Amino acid sequence: MQVETHEAKLISYHPLFSSDDADVVLGCKDGTTYFRLHSFILKMTSSWFRTMFSLPQQTPISATPPEPSSRPGSSDIIHLDEDANTLEGLFRMICGQPIPRLDSYDIIEPLLYAAEKYDMLGPISIIRALVMTPALLQEPLRLYPIACRFGWEDEARLASAQTLTLNIHEPQYRPHLQKLATDALLDLFSLHRERRERLKQRLNETPFIDDRGPATCTACGFPIDYHTWRELKYKIIFEMDERPLGDTICNAGLIEWREARACWDARCSNVACSRVLYDKAETARVIRECIDQLPTTI
Repeated sequence: MQVETHEAKLISYHPLFSSDDADVVLGCKDGTTYFRLHSFILKMTSSWFRTMFSLPQQTPISATPPEPSSRPGSSDIIHLDEDANTLEGLFRMICGQPIPRLDSYDIIEPLLYAAEKYDMLGPISIIRALVMTPALLQEPLRLYPIACRFGWEDEARLASAQTLTLNIHEPQYRPHLQKLATDALLDLFSLHRERRERLKQRLNETPFIDDRGPATCTACGFPIDYHTWRELKYKIIFEMDERPLGDTICNAGLIEWREARACWDARCSNVACSRVLYDKAETARVIRECIDQLPTTI
């Protein structure tokens, strides 16, 4: 932020913020757009501006600003670090103007960080309500860092649950994960890993078949090999890494996967017996039940 006194300069005011009786002029970072606001509004909505206006001023900040598109005689202009669009959105919120369409994190993030910088709790609370809308929930790895940064616990938990449709280890998500504090990042990694490991452990317990040693057919006593079940388990665990939600396992996976079809077709190798080794419907039901019991949020 910089305060300058301009003796002669053409000023272009934003049409929504060009009131003649406003006593403060603020400029965007590139100096292309200026905003006239009342210092009272800034002091009421921002502790940052309230503190700034309480400091002694060599030239009063409240000096009468110049007319739109005219040459000022002598006026203090407060230059801010944000671009015109960000400042417009921020000032709309604190002045009770209709807010812009906030349906993208490319718009929301600069607004949030500016509101945080100037300690404007009103705009932050507005954005907090908007991030729960469907359009913004579709990008959980952008919501989660924001929610963690601002201490929004409910939003952070919801975002963590939404990330279960993603493989967060893919390179495309690295920039979003780099924004996280260590604890928040570890919490997210732990959620994804715990779902996989718990399911892996559960698939080796009853009522699932123990495939870790020699086995015989319960009908004829002929030696059998449960390798098809073992391969299906590996496929299930691999899928949990790719998509920890597990919905692709319970839906198409247990029907269409090559490993699944081989498992359901497996029979006792004794031709005279040919007993089906696995109950497809019951096995699929118990797998779904196990996945439903896994933790869903941080």
